[in-house]
Amino acid sequence: MAWILLGALAMAMALSAADSAAAKAVKGASADRIDIEYVAPKSPEHQPVLELIKEHRTLEKIQQLLSPLRLPRRLLIKTEGCDGVSNAYYDDGAVTVCYEYLDDVWKNVPEEPTLAGVAPIDALIGPVMDVFLHEAGHAVFDMLQVPLFGREEDAADQFSVYIMLKMEKDEARRLIMGTAYQYENDVQSSTVSMPLHKFADAHGTPSQRYFNVLCLAYGADKELFADFVSKGVLPKERAESCEDEYAQVEFAFDRLITPSVDQELASTLQGRWLLPADTRTKRRR
Repeated sequence: MAWILLGALAMAMALSAADSAAAKAVKGASADRIDIEYVAPKSPEHQPVLELIKEHRTLEKIQQLLSPLRLPRRLLIKTEGCDGVSNAYYDDGAVTVCYEYLDDVWKNVPEEPTLAGVAPIDALIGPVMDVFLHEAGHAVFDMLQVPLFGREEDAADQFSVYIMLKMEKDEARRLIMGTAYQYENDVQSSTVSMPLHKFADAHGTPSQRYFNVLCLAYGADKELFADFVSKGVLPKERAESCEDEYAQVEFAFDRLITPSVDQELASTLQGRWLLPADTRTKRRR
């Protein structure tokens, strides 16, 4: 069943205070298909970023929680310096998340909960979860030869958000709010008048990605995310189609990805992994 894998995958960047007994049980051929590597930072400035993600065994959790996917070849997941470029990408069997990107996320974490109710810990976990799942989506599309009728970047966004929405309701909401916070921050930090060439990018604009996240969430659970519409954050005109948009993503996932899931292995990875919302995050100095 799809929800088993989805719940497992969504645990990846939870920054849990303790290891899970279920996670320790993940062994075998499936787990062996995913390698991880913390590449030494090129800049001393990123040493605190490396220490933070190693402290919480970030890549180990990603490795364990992606293991139910029956991939036809090995996948490497790594973090490394990217010569000053804030980026994350999948290429030639490897997912790379740059220290520059993780550092930007860390620097954007608010000191206190936002007016919209986003806790600092969620402003960290949500975007980091999203970037790893987004790039993992690219890897899955490539290795499983998943046909895409549309832009791959949009599909990778949908892959990530769909997985997060399969967690326990309260945790799903926290992750969605944290992810949306990052996109909203990108919107506010960009200029109002964007150069025309910016619209040629394979990714949607920050504004589009922000509303896409809100729409999929509302389409998945209109009660849990009802305030998106009641508070006017998600326009009613867009909200009317969100249930259909979510159903389209769910149908595609079940048809194209679920058959490549080791359901027995995935069933050992269920549980609640997010730290309490009032957890104080380390400040980026």
